[in-house]
Amino acid sequence: MASNKFIVADLDFDAIKSNLKAFLQDQTQFSDYNFEGSGFSVLLDTLAYNTHYLGFNANMLTNEMYLDSADIRKNIVSLAKMLGYTPSSPKAPRASVDITLNDGTGSAVTMDKGTTFTSVIDNVTYQFITNEDITMTPINGVYKFSNVPLYEGTLVSFRYTVDSNDVDQRYIIPNVNADTTTLKVSVQTSANDTTLQTYSLASGLKGLNDTSKAYFLKETETGKFEVYFGDGIIGNKLADGNIVILEYIITNKEEANGASVFKTGSAIGGFTDITIVTKSNAEGGAEAESKESIRFNAPLQYTAQNRAVTTTDYETLVKSIYPNAQSISAWGGEDDETPIYGVVKIAVKAPGGSTLTNTTKLDIVNKLKPYNVASVRPEIVDPITTSVLLVVNAKYDKKSTVKTADTLRSEIESAITDYNSNTLTAFDGVFRYSKLTGLVDDVDSSILSNITTVKMRKSFTPTIASSTKYNIYFRNAIYNPHSGHESVLSSTGFKVSGNDNEMFLDDDGMGNVRVYYLVSGIKTVHNATQGTIDYSTGEIIINSLSIASISDIRGATSKVVEITATPSSNDIVPVRDQILEIDIANSIINVSEDTFVGGSSEAGVGYTTTSSY
Repeated sequence: MASNKFIVADLDFDAIKSNLKAFLQDQTQFSDYNFEGSGFSVLLDTLAYNTHYLGFNANMLTNEMYLDSADIRKNIVSLAKMLGYTPSSPKAPRASVDITLNDGTGSAVTMDKGTTFTSVIDNVTYQFITNEDITMTPINGVYKFSNVPLYEGTLVSFRYTVDSNDVDQRYIIPNVNADTTTLKVSVQTSANDTTLQTYSLASGLKGLNDTSKAYFLKETETGKFEVYFGDGIIGNKLADGNIVILEYIITNKEEANGASVFKTGSAIGGFTDITIVTKSNAEGGAEAESKESIRFNAPLQYTAQNRAVTTTDYETLVKSIYPNAQSISAWGGEDDETPIYGVVKIAVKAPGGSTLTNTTKLDIVNKLKPYNVASVRPEIVDPITTSVLLVVNAKYDKKSTVKTADTLRSEIESAITDYNSNTLTAFDGVFRYSKLTGLVDDVDSSILSNITTVKMRKSFTPTIASSTKYNIYFRNAIYNPHSGHESVLSSTGFKVSGNDNEMFLDDDGMGNVRVYYLVSGIKTVHNATQGTIDYSTGEIIINSLSIASISDIRGATSKVVEITATPSSNDIVPVRDQILEIDIANSIINVSEDTFVGGSSEAGVGYTTTSSY
């Protein structure tokens, strides 16, 4: 009787073939058969290939059944739909402008939907349009449209006639670059009755009945978006002969981000003498949501259940509203240094390190309103950067490498740059000292060790010639091993009102912030109690400081005063709206030969080391 059994877990071609041969050789009929020297080998190859392909397909099919492992976009979208999640479409860049009609007359002027404007970026002209009718009445004889949103792209319209006999009828937006946030859906009664009813996007089933004028949206298997309607129980059901009208903007996505100068493409309300002032540059243009983003966001939105209660809910919802946000952090206002109750603060990092315009912030807040818990008000804030300054002193074995010290220095800088880009520059990006120093050691096998010191830097913009209080929050403990320890705080220069000396800030080691100036290199204290420093929290308060002018920083004209402090821990944590970023340009990297390993020092005599402090 055969003792060999098929090993069904084997999917590799060679393993399958070997398994088949072993099975046949154990049969009486083939006990002494030379499989490799006969035509039977071709049949075994065929069987092995067939089994291999079937196993591969079964494995891939199983992967496509789960959101975590699926790779085909239509399957990811379908699985996300089961969680009630609709991926974001491409987004059109949006700008905000004030438009003044210098030759305007009459009691009111209307700027029609679809009014065109142009802007040039890198010698390429992009079209911007309005997406709604805007009526303005003059104020004191000034004809001005304020904060007009302009969308990059082309306004198009597509129509479907409802036919219940067509079982395959679908209302698909035919353009893959359509921005669904600009979609307007209306239903005309019939070809003979032009009465229009506007339909609104349903974010859920709550509040819908048989007459609700609502539509739903989903991504199709081709990457386009489909509009669908209720069944007469949940949402109004369309009737034969109704005409579905889809109006939307086709966009070039991120290509027009940054557009700042706009010109009219036509008259507005019949007037041609027009002045346009840009309030916020174009931003927000983005590709359709990626597969990775869908995988990440769909479960989070399902957890949120279309309501904003926890800070995680707000982060998830803001990500769906503004999908090109690089990082989001939300917290209750009661957790601020100065508590504010009934407010949830949301910090959003925009692409390219820019800050969100007021228009975009307001748009996010408005779109959060349906999800807010009563009496809780969301507030969008800008990220605050805390710079990390490094001094790296690395020693290397000159005998074990052909690289020069300058080459190693360049490679260390590149490793630090990668760490900064890949690990930091986000709200959850913790600076971990051991990770960074380990990366420095791993740059080359010739590097024997490194001593790296760390400092933190923040800045504030003073109000010139005004006695002002300033609060600086490092939100990390500051080094102060004992009362009266030497100063760990420093600043760039400035002048105060009524004094021509260049002033600086430091601390006295006992919790006081001082203002001092130098006389022949010696500190002379101007004010010993200018403010306070809380070493445990990293909070610095500067009281009633009247700054007359600001010194140049690193040879360049500046509008800020920089504050530098030594952290208590070499691990630095970003808190709330804080983002950590290594200032590589102003960090110092020294690479020197290790003389001990090189044999030039006897018993360590004359060997130099670098202080860790």
